[in-house]
Amino acid sequence: RKRQRYVEKDGKCNVQHGNVRETYRYLTDIFTTLVDLKWRFSLLVFILAYAITWLFFGLIWWFIAYCRGDLDHLEDHAWTPCVNNLNGFVSAFLFSIETETTIGYGHRVITDKCPEGIVLLLLQAILGSMVNAFMVGCMFVKISQPNKRAETLVFSSHAVVSLRDDRLCLMFRVGDLRDSHIVEASIRAKLIKSKQTQEGEFIPLDQTDLSVGFETGDDRLFLVSPLIISHEIDERSPFWDVSRHQLEKDDFEIVVILEGMVEATGMTCQARSSYLADEVLWGHRFTPLLSLEEGFYEVDYGGFHQTVLVPTPACSARQLAEAAARRDAHLYWSIPSRLDQP
Repeated sequence: RKRQRYVEKDGKCNVQHGNVRETYRYLTDIFTTLVDLKWRFSLLVFILAYAITWLFFGLIWWFIAYCRGDLDHLEDHAWTPCVNNLNGFVSAFLFSIETETTIGYGHRVITDKCPEGIVLLLLQAILGSMVNAFMVGCMFVKISQPNKRAETLVFSSHAVVSLRDDRLCLMFRVGDLRDSHIVEASIRAKLIKSKQTQEGEFIPLDQTDLSVGFETGDDRLFLVSPLIISHEIDERSPFWDVSRHQLEKDDFEIVVILEGMVEATGMTCQARSSYLADEVLWGHRFTPLLSLEEGFYEVDYGGFHQTVLVPTPACSARQLAEAAARRDAHLYWSIPSRLDQP
C-alpha cells in the first residue's frame, strides 16, 4: 500500500481542516482571509467590492434627485438640481463612479444648494478611499507573495544513504535555479512517522527533528550552487538502528524545509519537499555537477537528480559503530606494548 504523503513533492501540505465551528475567526482577520483566497475568488471579491459601492451610492444619488424633484425639472433651466445633468439612474451610477474614482469629467457636478448631497459626497469620498486602500493592499500583497520564487528552488527526487568519512549519512540535494540568491538560507528536516508511546497512546503523525548541522551551523546555506545536505546517522538519530533491510520495509516520510529571504524583494520565502521510504536509496551517492570552465564555475543541472551506486554496508549505523569499536579494540590489544619490549 502506497503511503499517503503529508507533504507533496511540490511542497503542498495534504491537510484539510474539517468541522471548524468557529468560522467567525476568519472574519476577524479578513485581510489575511482575502489574501489566502485563490486568485479567481480574489478577483471576484475585488470586482464586487467596487461594483457594489458604485451601485449603492449611485442608488442614493438617484434617490436624492428623485426626492428633491430634480427628475421632474430636467428641462427647467431655472431649477437648481442637486447634481447637474443627472437625468436618471444610469447617470447617477456614472456620477457615483466619477466621485469614487476622482475622475471628474466635468459634465455632471454637484451644486451648493444640496446639503444632503454634500454630506453624501464626503461620505463616499471617505468610504471609497478605505475600499481602495483595503482592496489595493490585498492585491499588492497577493501579487508580491514569493510563492513563485519557491518554484525555482529544487530538491533532488531521491534521498540517499551512504558512507561519508566512515559514517552512514542520509543525504539529499538542493539547488537554486535563479541568479539572484536566497539570503540567510537555512534548511530543516523532520521525520514524520506513526508512534506509540509506552503508555499506549498512538500518535499518527509524530514529528522528529533530523539534525542537518544545527549545532555546527551547517544548516545555514550559501546557496550559490547546488548543495548536498547531510544528516549523520548517529546515536541521536531515529535511523540509528535501521538497516537496509529494515528501511525497505519501514513506513515514514522525511519533510525538508528550505527558508530564506528573497534578495530582490526582501520577503521571506519557503520551499518544501518530502521523501517517502521507497524514495530513499541505500548505497547511492549523488553525481557531481560543478565543473571549472574558463574563468567561472559551471553547474550542469542535467544530472541534478542522478545517483550512482557506491559500496555501502547493509547493516545499521549502530552495528557499524560496534564493529568499528571491536576492530579498534582488537588492534589495540594485538599491538605489543613498548614496556614489554627488551
